Amino acid sequence: MARESAGKSARKKTAGAFDIRNVIGALLSVYGIILILVFAFVGNDAKGDKHDNLWAGLVMLVVGLVFLAWAWLRPVVVKEVPESEKTPPVQ
Repeated sequence: MARESAGKSARKKTAGAFDIRNVIGALLSVYGIILILVFAFVGNDAKGDKHDNLWAGLVMLVVGLVFLAWAWLRPVVVKEVPESEKTPPVQ
């Protein structure tokens, strides 16, 4: 019984999908991939040799991946509130 309680206290809960860095990283990565695909399939501007979609997509993809790596390497630890400290709902 003592081993089970020790195992529970050693395990920490993280924010997981609710961490804002995951949301920002996923959105930036998806938008970056979309811009890279637009550059690949639509091509260059009619005005010349502009690669704006490619560079913006690459930068967004890199920044999004940095956010995702940051959230994965340093997760936010959520404190657990003991049952004795939880307040009952007001009726």
